[in-house]
Amino acid sequence: MSTKKDRRTTVIESPPLLKPNAPLPAEGFVVATLLIVKDVAHSRKFYQHVFEAKVIEEDDPAVLRLSNTWLLINGGGGPTDDKPTVTAAPPADLDRLSIAMNLRVADIRACYELWRSRGAKFLTEPKVHEDEIRCYIRDPDGYLIEVGQST
Repeated sequence: MSTKKDRRTTVIESPPLLKPNAPLPAEGFVVATLLIVKDVAHSRKFYQHVFEAKVIEEDDPAVLRLSNTWLLINGGGGPTDDKPTVTAAPPADLDRLSIAMNLRVADIRACYELWRSRGAKFLTEPKVHEDEIRCYIRDPDGYLIEVGQST
């Protein structure tokens, strides 16, 4: 018989927002992930269709509410005055991981079937590991999205 650590639930309040549908905190901070992509409209439609993300802003950048987080989708570009040596670009090598979105789900098999039916490209079917079942999706620009269910 396996034993599991006692998992306690901690409720963390979200900060109040200046607008109900924008990642603009009235105090504290919110977390938003910025993806640099080749085609903003194509990526926006992918997240909207596959994961039912709510589109807040269409472009420049696209702003989406993805479950309990925010996703900003923008095209690449050269250095700016606040990042003078940084060029923003989508992943150049899809086999080198530097960042991945991690979606924790209650029912991985149901999510796998639903999201696959909506066009998500999974690297493999869900695989059982010691403490979780997981699989990965590639978005249109090659970003990895880990889908995991704790066991």
